[in-house]
Formats: sequence, C-alpha cells, structure tokens
Amino acid sequence: MKKVIGLWIDHRETVIVILTDKGEETRRLESDIEKHVRFSGGAQTDMAEDMRDRRFTNRLNKYYDEVIASIREADSILILGPGEAKVELKKRLESEALGGRIVGIETIDRLTDRQIAAKVRQRFPV
Repeated sequence: MKKVIGLWIDHRETVIVILTDKGEETRRLESDIEKHVRFSGGAQTDMAEDMRDRRFTNRLNKYYDEVIASIREADSILILGPGEAKVELKKRLESEALGGRIVGIETIDRLTDRQIAAKVRQRFPV
C-alpha cells in the first residue's frame, strides 16, 4: 500500500495529511515553543539569551523528531510552510536518509486543514 504525506509546518505546529489506498487522515502536532525573542544588553542578558537559545534549539529538535516519527513511513513527502521550518525539516530528513522521499517544498502562508489536504490531493492525485 502506497503512503504519501503532505505537511504544512512552522515552528509552532504541523498539519500532516496522509493519503493511502484506504483514504485520507489529517493529524496535528504542536510544539511547546514560545516565540523566540532576542534582547540586547550586558553580560547577564547575554547569558540569559544563550540559555533561551539552547532551550529553543532543544525544543525545536524534539519537535522535529516528533514530526519525523509521524512521517517516517511515507513513500513520498510534500513539505509546505511559510518560513524556515520547512527547510530545517528537509535538512533533518536528509540527515536521516529520508531526503530521497521529498518530492517538493513550497512556500505557502497559513492554510486551513482543508486547504492543506486539497493541496496534497492536488499534488498526489489518486
């Protein structure tokens, strides 16, 4: 059974649309990442900012691990999203020898779940 996946991702959430011979399923994963804020200031502020950066990176890595675990079984993967997250996910997939399954990456602003599913169905007609 062929499994194709399209997903819309940013640093806060991922909407995953899974298409198989048996139908369509939509899942949502949310990160626990707060908005990444930079401050300017002295040495203490720099240390606090470094801690925030490490915490942000650790949470982001955990989030990408969850996304990859959810799409690992895909034969083909379409990645959609507005910013850096889609490119970061692509690099992570390539580092885990899953880059060959990526069929496209598109820059797209926020969509509803139905719009994401329609975009995926359009890319992978049944």
